[in-house]
Amino acid sequence: MNSIMKTLKRIDPFQLGKMLGALYGIMGLLFVPIIFLFSAFGAMAVNQGNHSQMRGAAFGAGMGIGVALLMVVAYAVMGFIGGIIAAFLYNILAKFVGGIRVEVE
Repeated sequence: MNSIMKTLKRIDPFQLGKMLGALYGIMGLLFVPIIFLFSAFGAMAVNQGNHSQMRGAAFGAGMGIGVALLMVVAYAVMGFIGGIIAAFLYNILAKFVGGIRVEVE
């Protein structure tokens, strides 16, 4: 076990963008069940009243599903864009401060 200190001098912006986009997309998926629960509770609350409001409840549940899917996509896109920006800034700053030192084996 011989460890060596190495310095991370540059990060490929597109590669970091892909990685963070995937990670943020997965994090967005974690919130989907919570949004589905709130949509279901909202639909049940509306159904407690008049039966003519049932169509509005179905619309609300459909909106909840749409928002959940949109959130997953939005998280992934923002992760991708954020990763590209972070790598770009890291590459600029690493020239001045020397980058991150990591220990590898």
